[in-house]
Amino acid sequence: MPEGHSVHRIARQIAQNFVGREVAASSPQGRFAEGAALIDGREALESRVVGKQMFVRFDGDLWLRVHLGLYGAWDFAGEIVSDPAIAASNGRMARTGRRGIASEAILDTAGENSLTSIGAPRRTRGRVRMSEQTTGLPGEDEAEWPPPVRGQVRLRLLTDLTCADLRGPTACVIQTPEEVEQSLAKLGPDPLVDDANEGEERVVARVRRTVTPIGLLLMDQSVVSGIGNVYRAELLFRARLNPHTPGREVPVQTVREIWQDWSRLLRIGVETGQMMTRDDLSAKERRSAMARREHRHWVYGRAGLPCRVCGTSVVVEEAASRKLYWCPSCQA
Repeated sequence: MPEGHSVHRIARQIAQNFVGREVAASSPQGRFAEGAALIDGREALESRVVGKQMFVRFDGDLWLRVHLGLYGAWDFAGEIVSDPAIAASNGRMARTGRRGIASEAILDTAGENSLTSIGAPRRTRGRVRMSEQTTGLPGEDEAEWPPPVRGQVRLRLLTDLTCADLRGPTACVIQTPEEVEQSLAKLGPDPLVDDANEGEERVVARVRRTVTPIGLLLMDQSVVSGIGNVYRAELLFRARLNPHTPGREVPVQTVREIWQDWSRLLRIGVETGQMMTRDDLSAKERRSAMARREHRHWVYGRAGLPCRVCGTSVVVEEAASRKLYWCPSCQA
């Protein structure tokens, strides 16, 4: 499932390429035809995110709410203007032309392009081209524009320069301002949105008043927004905390440190496009980890492999239908 950093990157892409422009909206798949018709031809005014939920405001007080869920993803095509903060960050970032138009894909070895494709892993979405840039494709004088629809596209947003295709979301709805407020009220704090101190206090209060295991609480979007399976495992390992510890038994200072650590990791994820959770790497090792995801994490995806700290085999178990990775020694 796409985690919080991905959704923040999507919102930045929408802000850079669609906000302030009239947007043509359609539903090639047909499942969102009525909703697309409501925003078709309207100007996009704002792009907001809380956790895994993105909200785009159009003139006429109409909001598009999208939750990618397990398999949802956005593909961007055409002239893609990247956020300056992202383009300036280290790692495998794109070179940009005179107008900030991405001219080089940002890929890791699993085939993920953090500018043109953001969301669920590409292998779950079938055959979709890595780039649909209007010019400069190898062996082509000029690519077709708008790009041909590929796969089951729930929603297509289109300007004269940029195209964004949404596939497989859990939620894609049009909301009124009142409905948006109701959606937001159900979500826990997001470090990139909420006041840091207020968010920290909210998380401490929620965690400390329940016997629910901390490993489940961190995945509860009403407790804290944006954390998914990868960040959950890594945050708990970094805190050396047993995932089965009841929330009310987790020391207050540990809860605070988890919130602060989540704030740091989320910012790194937004800037680099990768869930980099290790901080023990040399510059060379970090470059390698940016290219190969198996080097980015302490325990996630390492079932049966030795813990990077103590050598004990990392275990994996089912927790609320999701895989939970942890070290039974470091997190005893």
